[in-house]
Amino acid sequence: MLHQLLHEWILAWFAFIERTGYWGVFFFMALESSIVPVPSEIVMPPAAYWASQGKMSFWGVVAAGTGGSYFGSIISYYVARFVGIPFLNRFGKYVFLPAEKLAFAEEVLRKHGVLGVFVSRLLPVIRHLISIPAGVFRMPVIPFSIVTTVGAFLWCTVLSWFGSATIGKYPELLQSPDQLILVMKAELAKFVWGVLVFAALYAVMVIWKKRSRTAQT
Repeated sequence: MLHQLLHEWILAWFAFIERTGYWGVFFFMALESSIVPVPSEIVMPPAAYWASQGKMSFWGVVAAGTGGSYFGSIISYYVARFVGIPFLNRFGKYVFLPAEKLAFAEEVLRKHGVLGVFVSRLLPVIRHLISIPAGVFRMPVIPFSIVTTVGAFLWCTVLSWFGSATIGKYPELLQSPDQLILVMKAELAKFVWGVLVFAALYAVMVIWKKRSRTAQT
């Protein structure tokens, strides 16, 4: 029963993404890159599926997602830059950025600068929040825009490839709730492991850089 309900919801969502097209992808990815918790994982793969069926183009989907991600990020950046640290220290917890996370983000930006923003754009959960501290601490807008766009492009490309490769080659899965859920779980597990490996490599790089600085002093 639960699988059937989930399958009906998935079909309805896929149909909605098909109707809204590129503008829907742009809009939802803009929300995802702001403080609105819309997971990109439920936006890009369905759009890529329709691209594989000839309803949209693969790179058109990637471009719409990248554009939406940058649009949402730059709005968050300028809003945060305008309201400043005192406001966020007081109200940041309401946008999933309490004072301790803001302090951690400041540390990341201070030590790693644009590299920290770029890597953050490729990690779930924190990718949509990094624009806020970047704005608060007045990171130059041009480097911010470049790494945000590149990071968003890579993220959207990977998610689109996932949607195209997983469901696009097997459209019949949409007619079988059990098989669709099993395949999605298996493929999503591979994707999550890839993200975790990337995060681990970044952590190793940070530790190595910190030790190198310590050895030099």
